[in-house]
Amino acid sequence: MQEPGKAAEIRAGDQLTSAAAKGETGEVRRLLHHELVHPDAHNRFGKTALQVMMFGNVFVAEELLKQGANPNVQDESGTAPAHDAARTGFLDTLKILVEHGANINVPDTSGSLPIHIAIREGHANVVLFLAPLSDLQHRDSEGRTPLELAQQLGLSQIQGILEQHLSVPA
Repeated sequence: MQEPGKAAEIRAGDQLTSAAAKGETGEVRRLLHHELVHPDAHNRFGKTALQVMMFGNVFVAEELLKQGANPNVQDESGTAPAHDAARTGFLDTLKILVEHGANINVPDTSGSLPIHIAIREGHANVVLFLAPLSDLQHRDSEGRTPLELAQQLGLSQIQGILEQHLSVPA
């Protein structure tokens, strides 16, 4: 049986993650400022609001991060919010995550960095943003660097972006 405090924590986490997932900025703000729910409170599935938020809503991301949410929280598959933002192509959200300390060079369990995921999804604008910040020599679990992945997928525009960043002297 769960102790009452733990049940209340999970209930609060459920409320915060639900509001974040729906993109309800006002409710997220109310829960953080008036109910004093911790920004990294876990819901009943062990997820934080930053992990389940509506990635197209930069205001939810910004509010959670300003209140101290961990931008590098990872789930059991190693997916961090930066991986999700790269997958969904929400560049503004990704920029806010990076501004608040998101490490974009942490691989998920498949060895993929956010840039690998952005390449797989064909998000050239996200690749353009991530390229100067990413370890372009990092290999995913299939042994591919971001450039090799772009070549394999035949993504010439993304390949050009990566080649340009690889040829820039350090």
